[in-house]
Amino acid sequence: MRVPAFLLAFLALLVTTVLAWEKEDHEIFDLVSELEAAEGKGTTFYSWLDVPSTASTNEIAKAYRKKSMLLHPDKNPDIPGIHERFARLGVISTILRKKESRERYDFFYKNGVPKWRGTGYYYSRFRPGVGSVLVFLTILTSGLQYVVQRFNYKKDLARIEVIVGKAKAAAWGPKMIPVNGQRKVRVNLGDSYEDGYSAGAKFLDMVVDEQHVYLLEPSGDMHLIDASTATPASISNTWFIVLVRSLYHKAAGVKPTDSPGGSDPVESEKPITSAPDIDSDDGSSTNGSEATRSGTSTPRRGDDAGKRLPTAKAGGMRRKNLKRK
Repeated sequence: MRVPAFLLAFLALLVTTVLAWEKEDHEIFDLVSELEAAEGKGTTFYSWLDVPSTASTNEIAKAYRKKSMLLHPDKNPDIPGIHERFARLGVISTILRKKESRERYDFFYKNGVPKWRGTGYYYSRFRPGVGSVLVFLTILTSGLQYVVQRFNYKKDLARIEVIVGKAKAAAWGPKMIPVNGQRKVRVNLGDSYEDGYSAGAKFLDMVVDEQHVYLLEPSGDMHLIDASTATPASISNTWFIVLVRSLYHKAAGVKPTDSPGGSDPVESEKPITSAPDIDSDDGSSTNGSEATRSGTSTPRRGDDAGKRLPTAKAGGMRRKNLKRK
């Protein structure tokens, strides 16, 4: 699966930004969170000191002294958390009185503190256990696999649409006017060009009727080709669910492919029919499976007698009537 260039550029920018956050940035993140939790959401370093963001170093020092007198633990012995608030005030004052650290804080003050601060930041503070990490990785990888499944499903639907279109064009002609009865065609799945040249030619025998297109196998069986042929994305098909199901079947002694009917549930859903009768050039008709195995012919019965089922090629190749071997 190809990743769009703009997405790669965005991820590279995001990684660069996360890697650019240093220890001092993480300290500011912590102070911002603690200050808002203690003093109210939206409280900033400047608003807590009651000074404008353009205040000089002397103005910040005066505001600190005034605030520290109000929050000194000796004057507020019975107020819970006063020691933490007083210590936090000193740290914030120190950050704002230093040029480099103040410029660092001003950047987040103007642009906002990022919600995602890097895995290292959260890991160092919350210290998730092994179980939490495994659960996170399982959800992440399963989610990515589901996204890939959806991408492949859409790709398969587009491929099926192309194949069905080629088969119908070979059976009905360029005007795509449906023809009664079944017609056997050979479809080229390679790339075709206007001059008749085909690259990577790969021909498949197909049968087209008024509504459906079937893949004709050498054995004579026909498999319906439509949107149901593609496998849709499903959470149950992600690796973790498949692993759990497999372990359960193994422990219970049940084969994963077992079904009440004794057949593979996936294969049983595919519509399989016998191949249509194909007229030969002498007017006789042959069944597709019998003709493949023994080369014998059986006369057609009823109103279909005398009708021929031509074989055409799609994908830039000229149509030809099926020749008798």
